[in-house]
Amino acid sequence: MQFVREEIRRMKAYEPGKSEDYVKRKYGLSRVVKLASNENPYGVSPKAIESLRKFNSELLSKYPETFPPQLLEAIESYIGWPKDMVVVGAGLDGVLETIFRLFINRGDSVLLPVPTYPYYHTVIQVFGAKGVFVERNEEFRIDVDRIITTAKREKPKLIIVCSPNNPTGLAEREEDVRALIESCNCPVFIDEAYGEFADYDGVSLKHLFDYENVIIGRTMSKAFGLANLRIGYAVMSEELRKEYLKATTPFPVSTLSANAAAKALEDKEFLHYVLKKNAEERKRLIKELGNYFKVYRSNANFVFADVGNASEFVESLMKMGIIVRDCSKFYGCCRGHVRITVGRKEENDLLISAVSKLR
Repeated sequence: MQFVREEIRRMKAYEPGKSEDYVKRKYGLSRVVKLASNENPYGVSPKAIESLRKFNSELLSKYPETFPPQLLEAIESYIGWPKDMVVVGAGLDGVLETIFRLFINRGDSVLLPVPTYPYYHTVIQVFGAKGVFVERNEEFRIDVDRIITTAKREKPKLIIVCSPNNPTGLAEREEDVRALIESCNCPVFIDEAYGEFADYDGVSLKHLFDYENVIIGRTMSKAFGLANLRIGYAVMSEELRKEYLKATTPFPVSTLSANAAAKALEDKEFLHYVLKKNAEERKRLIKELGNYFKVYRSNANFVFADVGNASEFVESLMKMGIIVRDCSKFYGCCRGHVRITVGRKEENDLLISAVSKLR
């Protein structure tokens, strides 16, 4: 199309992991285990489900509040961030897009430690920005000195730090990110989509929210299992929040979603159950899969591994009814890198058994 912007025409579309239905159709399978999208295998808080059941259907024809007060109050109670510093959006991706509207003009630089979440690259291209990519160290942690040196040279308008990082799994050290924040003269967006898992491991970066140039984002899609409702939120200074309100889309979160999210945030017992089970199964996966290939440490609900040839490995598992994520084409990854979501015990058993047959 001649009318489409050149940046969009040059782009490749973001490719999500293969769906269960796709794999069933392709290989004629009746059962498929999906361990590719970092979804919560334990479902959703019963309190959130009850909220959905009780929702007043008459409200469906009315617009929701832009920032639903019941959700803001639940976030404030849950994590201690004052609600006057909290924004919400259609998933954390929606929050990120609004942040780009706030800071990024065509041609501006955005700095990313790589490898990291591929959608960042998509947003950079959509906004016509310049991606500045800094390789991680051998542990796949951020290389602080290299980032600071690069930032001084490239003068980015935004730095994004994903912690725990997708797809590599490790949370960043607080002292490293603090040094980066204090040395770089630009906003730093800390993506804690997997922050609950990091909290459980005692390595969250949520304590850094009081810096003027820091924005911390979280989501209801992962630990809370509300991926289909698309709810993300972020904390930022009150001054910046005022500007964010000008740039956000109208009514980004439905009342239905906001009510369910608020109830999920209140249900700490269910959240603890999810985090405990994930930690147990993650530890087991790292140990068992480590008998066959290199598996890295993780603070998330997935593990990162080097299997030698990712495309062959992923295809072989799909034929056996197990979907994992091929990361070999992620910027900064190598041909052997895969990401494996931590499933339920029985799902992980099937994975371990399948891998043993392949190796």
